[in-house]
Amino acid sequence: MKDAVEEVASLDVADPAFSVRSEEVARARETNWYARTPYGIAVLRYHQLGKLMRDPRLRQGSHAWPAHNGATGSFAEWWCRMLLNRTGEDHDRLRALAAPAFSKDLIADLRPGFTALAEELVEGFSGRGRCEFMAEFAEPYATRVICDLVGVPHDGWRELADHAAGMGLALGVTYRRDMERVNAATDAMFGFAREAIADTRAGKAPGTFIEGLVATADGHGETLSEQELEDMVVLSIFGGIDTTRNQLGLALDTFITHPDQWEVLAADPDLAGAAVEEVMRVRPTVTWVTREAKESFEYEGLLIEKGTTLHLFSQSACSDPRAFPDASFDIRARRKIHFGFGAGIHHCIGHWIARADMTEALKVLAGKLTGFSHDGPGAWLPDSGNTGPVSLPVTFKRR
Repeated sequence: MKDAVEEVASLDVADPAFSVRSEEVARARETNWYARTPYGIAVLRYHQLGKLMRDPRLRQGSHAWPAHNGATGSFAEWWCRMLLNRTGEDHDRLRALAAPAFSKDLIADLRPGFTALAEELVEGFSGRGRCEFMAEFAEPYATRVICDLVGVPHDGWRELADHAAGMGLALGVTYRRDMERVNAATDAMFGFAREAIADTRAGKAPGTFIEGLVATADGHGETLSEQELEDMVVLSIFGGIDTTRNQLGLALDTFITHPDQWEVLAADPDLAGAAVEEVMRVRPTVTWVTREAKESFEYEGLLIEKGTTLHLFSQSACSDPRAFPDASFDIRARRKIHFGFGAGIHHCIGHWIARADMTEALKVLAGKLTGFSHDGPGAWLPDSGNTGPVSLPVTFKRR
C-alpha cells in the first residue's frame, strides 16, 4: 500500500495560521495526491478530487464538522439536519422540493435589480477615492440582494448581515472558540426566518423567492415539514450572504494584484461571468468541501476506511499543474471546471443566484472604477475553511 511516511505529507489544518495557498500545501501536492490532517485525509490534486467528490461510496462529510470541533448548540443542530447534510432519499426529496425556488428563470428577472443596487452603492463612495470595500459594498450588496429575494425592507440589512457573519464563524477553524456568538446568531436568524415565512403566508411578500419555498411547503405538507422549511430558509439566507460577501472581497483583492485583468474586464463587460468563474478557481471562499466514507474501500493505493473524513481541497486542486499547466489568473482563458460550488448531487442549489449577482457587481465596479490599491492591511478570516476579508480598505479612481 502506497502510504510510506516519506511519501505522504501531514498538514495541520486545525492551526488558525494554516493557509491552503501555502507552499507547504503545494509541496504536499507534489509529494502525493493526498495528505494527512488532524481531521482526516486532504485530497490535493484535481483528478482525484473530481472523482472522489462524485464517488457514491462517500457521503457529504460536513455533518461531522461540529463534532470535529467539539461544538454544540443551535448551529450544530441545524447544520446536521439541513439539506446539505442529508443523504439518500431524504436528500433527494428535499432538493427536488426546493429546486423550483432556485430556478434560472427566476434569477434572470432579478438581474436588473442587482445592477441598480450595485450602481447605488458605488455612487455612495466613488467620489471619495477610497472605501472600506467589505462594509461599503460587498456586505450591503450581498445582504440587500437577499432582502429582495425574501421580500423584506432593505433598511434591516445591517442586522441580517450581522447574523450571517456570526453564523459564518462556524465554518472556520475557530468554530469552538466562537461557539457562543455562532449560536446566538443562529437563534436570531431562525427568528428572522420564521417572521419572513409568516409575512409571506400573510401575502406581504408576493413574487419573491421565499414565496416559492412556502408554497412548496404548504402544498406538500406531508413531505416537507415546518422545521425543514425553516431550515431551508435559513440556509438560503445565510449561504447567500456569507459566501457572496466573502467571494466579492476575494474577487477585488485578486484583481488588485492583476490590474491588467481589471482593465480587460472593463473593456469587455461580457467577460464578467467568466471573471466570476476564474476568481472562484484561484480564490474560492469555500477552500475545501468534505466527504465521509460510507464503506471501506481502496482508492489509488490508499485504504479509506469507513467513517474516514476526506477534505477535498478545491483551492489546491484548481491550481494543480497536472490540470492547469498555466494556472495564472486570466479571465479570458478557457478552463476546466472549478469546484467552488461543489459537484455531484451536492452541487450548490443556489449557484444561479450567486453567479448572477456577482456577475452584475463586477460589471458595475469595473465599468465605474479603476486603479484599485490596498489602503492598509485590512483584516482577514483564517486562510482555510471558509475564508475572505473581514475588512478590505482600498483606494481607486473614477473612470
